[in-house]
Amino acid sequence: MSKKVISNWIALAEYDLDTAKAMLKSGRYIYVAFTCQQSIEKLLKSCFVKEKNNTPPYTHNLKRLINELSFFVDLSEEQSIFIDYLNTY
Repeated sequence: MSKKVISNWIALAEYDLDTAKAMLKSGRYIYVAFTCQQSIEKLLKSCFVKEKNNTPPYTHNLKRLINELSFFVDLSEEQSIFIDYLNTY
């Protein structure tokens, strides 16, 4: 897969993060959590493309995406709990 595909995932993740910031300013906290989840999902998908040189699975499950990446073993317990929590959004 090309660097263009990876760059596109990253650009979408940045857009979602900017949306989360706008929602935070307006006090729409559920949407902050949702768009943060979406941003992390897209960053993980960019990592998947880079690492696997393949299309990421069609899923919104952050834990599933992380489990398929090499840095899964480096995830701390605190990070794992955070990902589980964010997955609910």
